[in-house]
Amino acid sequence: MKFIVSSTYLLKQLQVLGGVINSSNTLPILDNFLFNLDHSSLTVSASDLETTMAAKLEVDSDSSGSVAIPAKLLLDTLKTFPEQPLTFVIEDNNTVEISSSYGKYALAYADGNEFPNAVTLENPSTTTLESDILATAISKTIFAAGNDDLRPVMSGVFFQFTNDHLTFVATDAHKLVKYTREDVNASQAAEFIMPKKPLNLLKGILAGNDETVTIEYNESNARFTFDNMELVCRLIDGKYPNYEAVIPKENPNRLVIGRNQFLNSVRRVSIFSNKTTHQIRLKIAGAELNISAEDIDYSNKAEERLTCDYQGDDMQIGFNSRFLTEMLNNLNSDEVQLEMSLPNRAGILTPVDGLDEGEKVTMLVMPVMLNH
Repeated sequence: MKFIVSSTYLLKQLQVLGGVINSSNTLPILDNFLFNLDHSSLTVSASDLETTMAAKLEVDSDSSGSVAIPAKLLLDTLKTFPEQPLTFVIEDNNTVEISSSYGKYALAYADGNEFPNAVTLENPSTTTLESDILATAISKTIFAAGNDDLRPVMSGVFFQFTNDHLTFVATDAHKLVKYTREDVNASQAAEFIMPKKPLNLLKGILAGNDETVTIEYNESNARFTFDNMELVCRLIDGKYPNYEAVIPKENPNRLVIGRNQFLNSVRRVSIFSNKTTHQIRLKIAGAELNISAEDIDYSNKAEERLTCDYQGDDMQIGFNSRFLTEMLNNLNSDEVQLEMSLPNRAGILTPVDGLDEGEKVTMLVMPVMLNH
C-alpha cells in the first residue's frame, strides 16, 4: 500500500481530526488515526468511541488497504515540513515509511481492523442548513451549557427542530440561552441533546464556511456531513428540562442601555465584588442605573452611575457578574435590553439590534439574593 500526498494539505486535515482524540484513552488503538485507502481516495478517521470524525482526501495512489498510524508522532512530524509531496509506503515489517525531500522516517503502525467502526444510523431524519448558521447557533449557546456530571442533559445543547423554525437551547440552571432561526426549518419535528465536545469541533471547522451541512439523527446518534468531512456522535440520553416554563413572561420593568458601556462597567465594578459570589447590585431609578459591588471581608467597594432608558418601577436586583459578563460578551449588538419583574425573578437580556432577519436571541440570568 502506497500513496503520495501534499504535506500541508494532510496536516491541515489531521489537525482538525486531532481534536477528537483524548489525551488519555482507555483503548490504545484510539491514540491513532485510521488511514483507509481506496485508490486515489484516502479517508482518515479519529475516534474517542463517543465521537468519530472522518475526512476524505485526494491522494495519488492505485493501491488500497487500511492501517492505524500514531496520531501524535505523525502530527509532530508533519508540523516541521514546509509544503512538499510526501510518499507513504506501508511495509510488511509493520512500519510505515514516510519519504520527504529531506529524508525518510519510519513509524510503527497497528492493524486498521482493530479500529472501532463508526456507528451507522438506522433510518435517520435529515435537515440541511448553512454552515455559518450552525456555527453561530453553537457559539451563541454552548457557553451557557453546564458541566455537572450529575445532570448530563444540561451539559449539552438542546436542538429543537420544527416545520417553521429551529431552536437551540443551553442552560446550567443559573443562566439560559435560547437561539432561534425562523428563516430555516426542518421537514419533520425532532429534538435531541448534543454533547459539547463534538459541538466545539464543529464550531471551529464551520465558522466562516459557506458550505451546507446535512444533519442526520435518530434516537441515539447524529451525523453531520459537509465539505469532505463527516462527524458522527452519540447523543446525550434523557429528557431536556422544560425551558419555556423558566422564562418569565410578564416583565414590566425594561432597561435599554449601550452594550459596551454596560459590559465595561460590570467588568470594572466586579473586580471589587466578593470572590466567591461575584455579586453586583443594579439599582435603577428614573434614567439612572447604579452598579455597585462590595467585598465586606476586605473593605473593597466600587460604584458607577450610568444613564439608561428605563421604563418601570424603581428596583434593586443582584446578579453574578461572571454570568452577566459572559452574556454581554456573547452578543454583538450596540444596545441591549434587560427585562425584569421582581428582584427574585430571572432577568431577560436580549439584543436590540445587530440580528439577521429571522434570528432571535434570548438570554436569561438568575438573580442572586441581595444582603441588605
